[in-house]
Amino acid sequence: MQALPHPVTLSPSLSDDVALAAQGDRRAFERLYRAHVDKIFTLCARMVGERMRAEELTQDVFVRAWDKLAQFRGDSAFGTWLHRLAVNVVLNDRQAERRQRDRHDDGIEDMDAISYSDARPLPVPGLSLDLEAAIAALPAGAKKVFVLHDVEGYTHEEIAAMLGVTAGGCKAQLHRARMLLREALNR
Repeated sequence: MQALPHPVTLSPSLSDDVALAAQGDRRAFERLYRAHVDKIFTLCARMVGERMRAEELTQDVFVRAWDKLAQFRGDSAFGTWLHRLAVNVVLNDRQAERRQRDRHDDGIEDMDAISYSDARPLPVPGLSLDLEAAIAALPAGAKKVFVLHDVEGYTHEEIAAMLGVTAGGCKAQLHRARMLLREALNR
């Protein structure tokens, strides 16, 4: 076989990059990042459903990957290990968010964090004040769901995720709020 006239430079394989990155080679880690970032972002986006949060979590995954790369034993493919790390990062983030919410929120009954003062006033004179008073008189849980859904425009699923309740519970609270408002405004 005939030799090539000049040497061909081959890029290292991903497994070589893993070994080099584990030894602190930032360029090797950058190659790993570029090879896997789209898949990890897609995974995070599917799990959290919000682009900006998915971008933040993707960065967290790679920061943790850099920190934990020495722990990678090679029992599975690097991509598989990174995927599992990403799932753990997202799940840990959800738990931390839930703990934070529980610490500062007594659940669906606490209305302090939600304001409906930014709602557009109704064009009928006097009705705006009546509606505002009727909303203020709602039970806390019904009020919170009503404001989030009918004023702020969140879906039942989004509200359920924010409040740590079921979408069915949100629908029930919204129905309750609307019935109570209807009664109050008909008086």
